[in-house]
This record gives sequence, C-alpha cells and structure tokens, in this order.
Amino acid sequence: MRLSYSQKICTALLTMLLSVPASAVELDEAARKAAQQNNAKVLSAKTVKQGSGKTHEIKLLTNKGVVKTVKVPDNNKKKKKKD
Repeated sequence: MRLSYSQKICTALLTMLLSVPASAVELDEAARKAAQQNNAKVLSAKTVKQGSGKTHEIKLLTNKGVVKTVKVPDNNKKKKKKD
C-alpha cells in the first residue's frame, strides 16, 4: 500500500508528537543557550546516541549568515531508586 504525500506528513507528525524523548527539556535548554552564546538563531536541534551516552546536536545560523553545528553532551543521568 502506497501512502500519499499528505499521509506521510501526517504519520511523521504523529510519530514526533507521540515519541517525545525524556531529554526534551534539556535539549530545549541546550539549544537556547547555544543560540545566546553564539549570537545566532537555532535552525534545528536533535539528540543523538554517541557511544554509551547522548549528545545534543544544535544547528545554528549566525548573524553573518554562517551555519554552525554545536555539540553539547547530554548529562541527563537517570537516578536509580533505592529500595
């Protein structure tokens, strides 16, 4: 069964809405800080697995029109509950 373009878009949007990563707040904060520190606008931001951890990759557009990628380690460690 082939999906139409609009069906593919709807499926992608629903998938993104339903699968919000646990580090969503940290990614948002990292993107905001990266933009402030580099005097730039955020083009995109995502969290990727890198080795045993995760890294936030933030793509920025500087005031000079240069696209720059900043990598920020995700230090979001889940604490284990003690019984």
